[in-house]
Amino acid sequence: MFCEKCGGLMFPKDGVLTCSKCGHTKKIKAEDKQSIMKMKKEDMGTAFFDGQGTLPKDKVLCEQCGNNEAYYVIRQMRAADEPETLIYQCTKCGYKWRKY
Repeated sequence: MFCEKCGGLMFPKDGVLTCSKCGHTKKIKAEDKQSIMKMKKEDMGTAFFDGQGTLPKDKVLCEQCGNNEAYYVIRQMRAADEPETLIYQCTKCGYKWRKY
């Protein structure tokens, strides 16, 4: 969901949606509940891997176990004029990290 005031992402918490940029809140309606994925803001970067089986792989070193292959997704986490963020998950141990 996006904020009507500033266009920032809104996250569910205690029955309301709260904007990550301006702090604007909106009560969650019954029809919104189906489209809202309940997760904490700090989990946003890694939640993209849940339930997905066909993600692309890249040859990158996992600092946790030394494996040299990881799944990745690309997300625009900041403003549009900033570069996107690569989010990796090791294919062996499941360790997750971001590359800005």
